[in-house]
Amino acid sequence: MEITEKVAYLKGLAEGMKLDSKKERKLLSVIIDVLEDMALELSDLKENQDELYDGLDAVSDDLEDVEDLIYGEEDDEDSEYELDDLEDGEDCYATTCPTCEEIIYFDESVLEDGMVICPNCGEHLEFDLDSLDEEDDETDEDEADEDDED
Repeated sequence: MEITEKVAYLKGLAEGMKLDSKKERKLLSVIIDVLEDMALELSDLKENQDELYDGLDAVSDDLEDVEDLIYGEEDDEDSEYELDDLEDGEDCYATTCPTCEEIIYFDESVLEDGMVICPNCGEHLEFDLDSLDEEDDETDEDEADEDDED
């Protein structure tokens, strides 16, 4: 039973009662009128809240469509460069985005650019190839030293 229905029931009971005092009837009538006003206000608030929820759902759906257009469909396998798109024999690299912790796959051309944008969260990831070159030089020197010892 809704609040408005309960208040209407109370109003009917009060009118059916044979109260002796005019003061008691007046007090009961005023209390029921206030309850009726409160019930109507609550009903209006509930309707407004339902409309807001519907509007919020519509905005959320629209935002999801916009995100899909900008970032593409989201799967666990999404990346700026899909593994299937790589040509045969082409090296594939992967890194984990520090912001969203998604794995990003890319080819050597992206590595040469020195940066990639995470397709999931839009974070700019930069690569320092100088440190890789230094490591490669050290590895080459170690291998040369091992060859000399043999």
